[in-house]
Amino acid sequence: MSVSRLAQNLRGSEIIKIAGEINELKKQGQNIVNLTIGDFDANIYSIPEELQQGIVEAYAAHQTNYPPADGMLNLRESVSGFLKEELGLSYASNEILISSGSRPIIYATYLALIDPGDKVLFPAPSWNNNHYCDLTSANGVAIPTRAENNFMPTADDLRPHISGAAMLALCSPLNPTGTMFSKKDLEAICDLVLEENRSRKAGEKPLYILYDQIYSMLTFGEHQHHDPVTLRPEIRDYVVYVDGASKCFAATGVRVGWGFGPGNVIEKMRSIVGHMGAWAPKAEQVAMAEYLKKKTAVADFLGNFKQRVTQSLDALHKGFQHLKAEGFDVDSIEPMGAIYLTLKLNYSGKTTPDGKVLNNSNDINFYLIKEAKVALVPFSSFGTGPEVNWFRASVGACSSEEIAAMIPRVKEALSKLK
Repeated sequence: MSVSRLAQNLRGSEIIKIAGEINELKKQGQNIVNLTIGDFDANIYSIPEELQQGIVEAYAAHQTNYPPADGMLNLRESVSGFLKEELGLSYASNEILISSGSRPIIYATYLALIDPGDKVLFPAPSWNNNHYCDLTSANGVAIPTRAENNFMPTADDLRPHISGAAMLALCSPLNPTGTMFSKKDLEAICDLVLEENRSRKAGEKPLYILYDQIYSMLTFGEHQHHDPVTLRPEIRDYVVYVDGASKCFAATGVRVGWGFGPGNVIEKMRSIVGHMGAWAPKAEQVAMAEYLKKKTAVADFLGNFKQRVTQSLDALHKGFQHLKAEGFDVDSIEPMGAIYLTLKLNYSGKTTPDGKVLNNSNDINFYLIKEAKVALVPFSSFGTGPEVNWFRASVGACSSEEIAAMIPRVKEALSKLK
């Protein structure tokens, strides 16, 4: 039976392939420290108690019918207040769209702004932009980034490709690296986009920024989140934000996301999400609307949550820095935001005890799964080449104690390579 050209060419998730290997070993009774999934173990990181109780009460009150396609008005109003209070962003309720998590917002942004063949720029590594380009038949252009700039793109990286582009997909804090834009670098990118749009003729499609800031509330130490409209208010008509409750409240399964941006674009996205049926469950919307108003409860949860995530990220970072100091060819980038740490394991070309050569980052990863009982995600799963020996480590599904106990196993496994 034949299928569409899109279905024939669509690539599956590389992370799911890694998950299959992990699940197979777990069936054999092996305990794997799973640093692959951008999710939370609810037994370690539970959602806020007030939010959980609110969801239970909403279901008890029979809030189980269809919500409005763009989200319940009281939730959009609460999100508007939350954005103003936490990020200083002023968006009215009609400029906000609620969906079932943030993925439908990302897809709807692509569908609303991109025609087949349009050029879309995104950094490599980054999460799923290559797949969204496939889904919309866009001409996706992956912009290589450098470890020296924490794998964040710069205006100089983008400038040779910016002409004629329809969208620039950015994320900060970045999945998969957990690194962030500096104020200076994001300002330069905004200026580049504004300059490009001023050069376009009347009737020509503008260059938009899709700005994914789903991790904006999870920043650590002195690192601060920056966004385009705050830095350059005149860019407002060209920025669609992706945000939501999934990451900052450990509520990935609650499925309440939101996007916001120019009213004319959000209006079209509203229709797209409505036709998808990708709205958040009504009871969860009711509960989230009330929870976001509880400023003290939100602040207390975020303070505790960030402290615990930081503890796990620091344990992993310090562990790898100790290995580096001992002469192992590894490295890590200081935790800045999100739930990810960027790790380097530069062991391509090495030979395992059973004589197998590790040809690329995928080989290194599967070697660590079997020998060290730890699973990472190579940057090749996020758009780079397999020769790039950098990896994403996600700490949401394991404790800091598990991470600390894992480091000696990594050391032993790397010591066996020749």
